[in-house]
Amino acid sequence: MFKRRKPRSYGQMASDMFYPRGGWRRAGTYVLHRLRRLPDQPHRIGRGVAAGVFVSFTPLFGLHFASAAAGAWLIGGNILASLLATFVGNPLTFPFIAVLSVSLGRQILGLGGHLSPQLIFGEFAQASVELWHNIRSVFGPEEAHWQNLGNFLYQVYWPYVVGGVIIGLAVSIVAHYLTIPVIRAYHRRREKKMAARIARVRASSIVQVTSVVESSAKGGAAPRPADSPGDIEMKKKGPQ
Repeated sequence: MFKRRKPRSYGQMASDMFYPRGGWRRAGTYVLHRLRRLPDQPHRIGRGVAAGVFVSFTPLFGLHFASAAAGAWLIGGNILASLLATFVGNPLTFPFIAVLSVSLGRQILGLGGHLSPQLIFGEFAQASVELWHNIRSVFGPEEAHWQNLGNFLYQVYWPYVVGGVIIGLAVSIVAHYLTIPVIRAYHRRREKKMAARIARVRASSIVQVTSVVESSAKGGAAPRPADSPGDIEMKKKGPQ
């Protein structure tokens, strides 16, 4: 019933990951709209957002959703808010996140040097291929090679973890304290609209009751619903 008439191809799905059909601005507006409408307390939504933002700065590619949900659960945050907040990490922001995190991590670890986004993600891709090769070698005649993976962990992955945790922690704290007043303001505005709607309904009900009472006081009959076709037929036949 709710399925697409024409299912999207894998190419369209991949394209939407890098550039949504409505554009990144529309996608970001949708995420903010969904966050404001979450039926939960502002501080829990803020914690969920903090968890999602923090995870976006870690190199746990492919595990961001699961990590964000686990983090939100641990700190008592809203899990759905944490999943929505992982939108902070997207194809437009990942190059900047990667460069900042790896550069800071290498400086802290005393490695020095600057790595470009192409080199960082190229190393991730190569490490994924080699890891899969080594897993297959356990069940086949191929020989495993761990030296390149060890170099990747030391030069790229571990600096990414160190730098990403520091930057992610700072950004997530800011996101938490910015989210709470926004959610509170939205909840107050929604409560005011709901109160105004209830007041209008009550006023309308009072007017209707007043009109009925006034007509009764003047000797008029209170309005009654129109007779159904069955009632009309019974009146024509008369009492049996």
